[in-house]
Amino acid sequence: MTDTAQSWTARLTELGIELPPVAAPVAAYVPAVRTGDHVYTSGQLPFVDGKLPLTGKLGAGVSDADAKDAARTCALNALAAVDALVGLDSIVRIVKVVGFVASAEGYTGQPGVINGASEFLGEVFGDAGIHARSAVGVAELPLGSPVEVEIIAEVR
Repeated sequence: MTDTAQSWTARLTELGIELPPVAAPVAAYVPAVRTGDHVYTSGQLPFVDGKLPLTGKLGAGVSDADAKDAARTCALNALAAVDALVGLDSIVRIVKVVGFVASAEGYTGQPGVINGASEFLGEVFGDAGIHARSAVGVAELPLGSPVEVEIIAEVR
């Protein structure tokens, strides 16, 4: 698919991926907000069917591979939030990804973990998925999640 087609919904179908329902907020916030031609998502956890399939920290029991898959799920959940607000096909490009990784002392593999989100967005959006990014190690994340991802998307 070329980026000019910009049928991201069709691209997900082509990849055999369905957007999940938007994850319910776990505190006082909304899943996504539009201002001007940008949508900012709240931090998304790797919920699957309303549950966290994985908890814990990197460098203390959670594998890099499992956390990378969880980061991918976070990005998918972020796309669901964007879709519910403005429609997936209104995305022009992914501008920025911010990823948080629950890290044990001394763990430094955060960039590789957040690649799960970045690579997924590249798979879906091609060149329009190339983005700026931060990958930050933190002591704890909500509900014991190993990862959390937020995105900023430019939209029409």
